[in-house]
Amino acid sequence: MAHEIPTLAMNDDAASPKNEHSPDLRRGWTTGTCATAATTAAASALLTGAFPDPVVVRLPGGQEPAFALATNRIDGDVAEAGVVKDAGDDPDVTHGALVIARVARGEPGSGIVFRAGDGVGMVTRPGLPVPVGEPAINPVPRAMMSEALARVAEAAGAPCDFVVEIGVKHGAKLAEKTLNPRLGILGGLSILGTTGIVVPFSCAAWIHSIHRGIDVARACGLDHVAGSTGNTSEKAVAGLHGLSEQALIEMGDFVGGMLKYLKSHPVARVTIACGFAKSVKLAQGLTDLHSKRGTVDHAFLAEVAGVAGASADIVARVGAANSALEVLEIARASGFDLGTPIAAAGWRTAAAMIAGSGIALEVAIFDRQGGLVASSGFREA
Repeated sequence: MAHEIPTLAMNDDAASPKNEHSPDLRRGWTTGTCATAATTAAASALLTGAFPDPVVVRLPGGQEPAFALATNRIDGDVAEAGVVKDAGDDPDVTHGALVIARVARGEPGSGIVFRAGDGVGMVTRPGLPVPVGEPAINPVPRAMMSEALARVAEAAGAPCDFVVEIGVKHGAKLAEKTLNPRLGILGGLSILGTTGIVVPFSCAAWIHSIHRGIDVARACGLDHVAGSTGNTSEKAVAGLHGLSEQALIEMGDFVGGMLKYLKSHPVARVTIACGFAKSVKLAQGLTDLHSKRGTVDHAFLAEVAGVAGASADIVARVGAANSALEVLEIARASGFDLGTPIAAAGWRTAAAMIAGSGIALEVAIFDRQGGLVASSGFREA
C-alpha cells in the first residue's frame, strides 16, 4: 500500500525512513524508488565515467534519500548499476531483491525508452495502467526515472536520449507469488510505487493511527471527515469538498476499522473515498479491502451491470474483463454508468456498520487521475 506520508524522518545514512506513527515498524522503499536510484547511478556513469555512491533520489513528495550501490559496471557503451530493495518491516515479496538498471545512449531525439530486463514482466492484457506490449513499469516510477535522467543529462550538458532496461534478479520466480500472471503480466515483476515509500502492513498500528486522526478532527471541531484508500483519492476528495488536512484520514484498506471507531466517536458527515477496484470490494460486502482479504469479483460486477440495465454484450464483457480498471473503461466506452450502482452498494455495506449513529455517509469513487466516477450522495446511516 502506498499512502501520503505526513511526517518522515531520515536516518543519518538515509538507509530507510522511520515510521513516525509506529516507531517499531520501519518503512521501506518501493521497486520504483530502487529502479530510479539504479538508473540515476548508471546514467551518471555513462556520461561521466564515475558512479555516484551513494546515489540520491528525489521522491514525489520531495524527500531525497540516498542509496548505496550493490553492483556497478561499465560495459562498452552501456552502464549498469544495482540497488537492493529494503521494504522495511512490510512483508513484501520483493524485500532483498536486487533491482538492476542498464542504461545506454538513445538515438538523437528519441527521448527515454524503457525496456524490460530479466525479471521484469511485460503487459499482455488490457485494463492495466501500462499499455499492452510495454514493460510493467508503472507511470510514477517512469516519471521518477525520467525526471532523474533529465537532471543527469542537464548536469552533463548532454541530450536526454536514453534506453533504460530495468531488471530484477530472480524476478520471474518472485512474480509467481504475486497476482501478475493472473493479470497478464508475464515474465516477471512490476516496477511499482506512487510515493516511493513502502508503508508496513500492520493492522493494529494503522488502525491506531486512524483513530488518532479522527480524534484530532473532532478536537478541531470539524463536522466532516474523509477516509481515503490512497494518495489519489485523498487529494481528489479534498478538492471535491474543500477539506482541510485535519479532515483527511489515511484509512488505507481498513474501512471497517475507521467506521467502527466513528460509530462511537461520530462526526456529522463522513466520506469514504476510494478507487474503483476498492469500491467494488466494498460493494461486495468487504470492509477490509486488502488483496489478502478478497479480490474483485467479476461475476458480481456482471450481475450489478445486468440489474442496472446493461446490454447482454456489456454484461459478458464485464464478466470476462481482466481487471476492475478494464471494467470501468468498458462502461465508459459504452456510455453505461456502472459507478453509481457500485457506489450505492458500497454505501449499504458501510452504512450497516454505523447504523443508528446519525452520521450522514457518502461513498465517492475516483479514477486513477482523480476524476469523480460516482458518488452515493450523503444519506443518514
